[in-house]
Formats: sequence, structure tokens, C-alpha cells
Amino acid sequence: MKLIVGLGNPGPQYEFTPHNVGFLVVDWLADDHKVEVRNRQCRALTAKTTIGLEQVILAKPETFMNLSGLAVRELLARNELQPESDLVVIQDELDFPFGTLRVHRNRSSAGHNGIESIIDSIGTKDFVRIRIGVAPERKPQDGKEYLLSPMSKARLKSLETILADAVAAVEMIVKEGPAPAMQRFNRREESDQ
Repeated sequence: MKLIVGLGNPGPQYEFTPHNVGFLVVDWLADDHKVEVRNRQCRALTAKTTIGLEQVILAKPETFMNLSGLAVRELLARNELQPESDLVVIQDELDFPFGTLRVHRNRSSAGHNGIESIIDSIGTKDFVRIRIGVAPERKPQDGKEYLLSPMSKARLKSLETILADAVAAVEMIVKEGPAPAMQRFNRREESDQ
């Protein structure tokens, strides 16, 4: 069994903000698998489905971003899962250009409060992360305000492709493991250098 956690903030006012792309990916996955992420357990909304031959739990913490680790820790414990092998976290990344997608594991939080909370709560940084770039064209005066402000319709439209890529990355990680997903989705990173 795998635990797929999308990071974001609960509430309709945050639904289409850059900080909530993790929630949006989980919603797309749920739609693809014809389930609804609405079961309340361990301070999160969850749904169970199957990807390939693997059972997965889709989760959206209801704790707000800065306390995401509380829900993740409880979900791992309740389902007897290990973060190193069973956890995939989908997050926004203000340091990456909008639409960039990278698969990483065993990295620091790089200042992301949701990831920091998870690392603090579960006691390890060794888990798989899908990082989705949300940086604006020009550096915002206030990064927090930008992350919590609704995206423009044009941005939301262009986000559709990256959400589809993120769903494909999750499916590949679950079916084949993180290494093939890193090879496929991080290849542009190497060609950029």
C-alpha cells in the first residue's frame, strides 16, 4: 500500500491558489480512478483506490499547510506504512519556474513549511516528493501573499498539462518505483545545465 499526499490548505478560498497544487493533483487522480476524496480520518480527507496492482490511499490534510505532518504521521501509523518506501508527497515549489515538475527523494524542505512539518513529524526526510513549480514570471514582493492568492484563468488553463504530468508521475512511481519517474520527469533538469 502507498500513501499519496497532496499538500494544500483546506477551504474554498484556497482551492485554486499556487499553494494548493498538491490538492489539485490528488483531485485529478481521484477523478481518474472514479473515487471521491471525502472520508475523514487522521486529520485528512482520504480515498482508497488501486493503481496498477497496488492499493493506494489518496490524502489531503485538513490541518493547513504548516501542520501537514500531523496528518501524514497519523496516516502512516494507522496503515502501518513506512515513509521511505510507501510515502509520496505532492507539493508546490516557489523556487521552480511555473509548470516545472521534478521527482526527488531524501531532500531537505528547502524552506517549504508543509514539507518541514512532515520531516519534523515523521523524523525523516527520506520519502518521495513531486515538486511542481509555481513561480510567477516576476519575483513577487510577498511570496506568501502570492502563494495564497487565486491563480488567473490563463494560469489555471496552462496548469492542466502539468497536473496531467504529475498524475502520470504518481502512477509511474507506484507501478515502477521512483527511479524511472526521476529519469523521465527530471531529464529537462540535466539538459538545462
